[in-house]
This record gives sequence, structure tokens and C-alpha cells, in this order.
Amino acid sequence: MLALAMMSLSQGLLPGMAHAENAARCERPDRLKFSFVPQSNGRNDAELLAPLLEELEEALRMPVDVVQPSSYGTAIEGLLAGMVHVARLGPASYVSAHRSDPAVTPFATVMYRDELTGQESASYNSLLITRQKGPERSIEALRGKSLVLVDPDSTSGALIPRHVFSRQLGSSLERYFGRLGYTGTQESSVLAVLNREADAAFVGSSNLAATIANGKVRRDDIRILWKSEPIPFDPFVYRGQLCADIKRKIRNVFLQSKSSRHTALLTNLRAVRLVPARDEDYRIIRDLQR
Repeated sequence: MLALAMMSLSQGLLPGMAHAENAARCERPDRLKFSFVPQSNGRNDAELLAPLLEELEEALRMPVDVVQPSSYGTAIEGLLAGMVHVARLGPASYVSAHRSDPAVTPFATVMYRDELTGQESASYNSLLITRQKGPERSIEALRGKSLVLVDPDSTSGALIPRHVFSRQLGSSLERYFGRLGYTGTQESSVLAVLNREADAAFVGSSNLAATIANGKVRRDDIRILWKSEPIPFDPFVYRGQLCADIKRKIRNVFLQSKSSRHTALLTNLRAVRLVPARDEDYRIIRDLQR
């Protein structure tokens, strides 16, 4: 009876009262905490996103703090625990976070120009790479050799290799390769191959392109032995518990801004523009994880 009475009372609230009650329950932080899955070892990921963070501070009229994660998992944990409010996750790490908390919401992603075709694309590929001058010129030549992955929660650097490449190979990675390890970042995996610390690595095509553009490696240093089907790009997500006006302002900064800071952000990310993202976009990743 008590539960029924409480439900009836809630249903009987005037619209303004109901709105006030819901608003009181939503999260309205004094400082917005922003995080991301680690991508590189050189130039700090936060530096690339600095124009965006500055614009968020101005739009929200509150400080924006960067929460530097030590791994993909710590970025997810921070979001779930409420220690992070907005994050840039990988596709697989987003699906993991959403599985634990369905309120985690993707709202934006990045549109790039494919350097090979010149076409705009909202997807990338997982690549199996080796050194161009190395002896490993085929997948068969890698049998018993060393392989590095990025992080257990990396899409291109772990999920696709384990669930797609392994199925095509007819063997688990552990059985096919002689030694298997994780580097922690995409750039580290590329450099591990270049520096002969590993014979092969799985990395994202966009991350390899960024490492090349940053002068860390030349395109003709790398041989690509395998390429996956397209994967949706990393989503920007926020906690669904944030108050509606805060979420609206965040979305506007990402999707409607035409400021010089927004232009600087796109330049830093080597992107064409930011576009809306939906949970449905990542169904392919969810199906793989199942």
C-alpha cells in the first residue's frame, strides 16, 4: 500500500513540481571531470583536446578538470563511479561501460577523411602490421613469433583481433603466436614493431595514420598484413545522470560550435567535423562481445 501511495503521489505532482523533483535528483557538479582512453605516449592527449575543454568551461561556466587515466579500464571505472562526467572512449570500452551502466550515453563522434581514398568516413579498421624490412611478409610467417595488443578494452587492438581475426585464422592468438603482450597505447604498439620489440601488432588505422603524421614512423616502414571490416569511430559519452541542461550545453559545444577553438580542435584531431553518435552505431561491437 505504501508503494502504491508513493506512486500515486508522484503521479499527482503538478508538472512544475515533477520537473523540480527530477532536477533535484540529477547530477550538477561544481567541476566537470573529463577523461579519455589513452592513445599516445608523446604529445599528451589532453593537449589535443585543450580547445574543446576551454570551450566547455566557457559554455558551462564551470572549471573542467582532466582525469588522466592509466588504462582503458580506469577511464571506464571513473565514468561508472561518477568521478568522470564526460569521456572519449573506444567503441569496445563504450560498450563495456554501457553494459555496466545503461545511462552512459554516446552523443558525438569524429568524421575523418580517409587518407587513401580521400573520402570522408566515420569508421576505421583494425590492422595487423609488421616491419616493412622485416622477414615476416605473411600471416603464416608470424606463426610462433611475438605479437603485441594495445589494451584488453581496445577495439582495434584487442577485441577485433581476438574475435574476428582469430576466427578467420582458425586459432586463438595465444596458440598461434609464440609470445603475446599488451603495450597500453596504440602508438606504443606501432613503435614496438618499429623498434623490433615485437614482430607484429594490431593497431587502428587512424592511430597508425596519426603516428605517421606525427613523424614517429614513416609509411614505408610498415607492412600491413591484414585489415578488418570498418569499425565505428570512438564515441564521446556522458553520464546520463547529468542534469538535462548540462547535457544540452555539452552537445551544443560538440555539434553546433563554429568557433575558432572548434576549428583548432578539428585541426588537432585531423578531423573533418564532429557528428552525432547513437548507441545503435555500436551494435557491431556489442555483437562481437557477446
